[in-house]
Amino acid sequence: MGEQADTRLDIEDILSALPHRYPFLLVDRVLDYQLEPTPRLRGLKNVSVNEGFFQGHFPDHPVMPGVLLIEAMAQAAGVLTQLKQRAIGRECPLFYLVKVDKARFTQLVRPGDQLILEVEEKRVIRGMAQYKGQVLIEGKMAASAEFFCAERRPS
Repeated sequence: MGEQADTRLDIEDILSALPHRYPFLLVDRVLDYQLEPTPRLRGLKNVSVNEGFFQGHFPDHPVMPGVLLIEAMAQAAGVLTQLKQRAIGRECPLFYLVKVDKARFTQLVRPGDQLILEVEEKRVIRGMAQYKGQVLIEGKMAASAEFFCAERRPS
């Protein structure tokens, strides 16, 4: 078998792909990705008790907000989109989360959990991309959703 390209990305690579910064950057590492035949990516988010949202979101029983789980999946999809565009030598515009469908939350996310973010591109049409994603903790689904992101148009 021939030499395979490295499909892991560290935090510096992620910072070069996303505009998000602390405290709102929700992808710590890319474990692997593929661009063909179906673009998909597996990322990692370590959940620490020091996350700012735990101070006000059930402080006596800290739980990561579901909307942030969706945001983490969307950020992972953003990295995937950037990787696709860079692979063909194109500058990638910013994409914004515009719609969420079929969101499900099946397990509480607590400090100390390590989240595996899995996203897959379903289709891209006229500046819109549709993805499906899931968040896993120790191999068990904690959240899933389908979501759409739209290319930012110049104003």
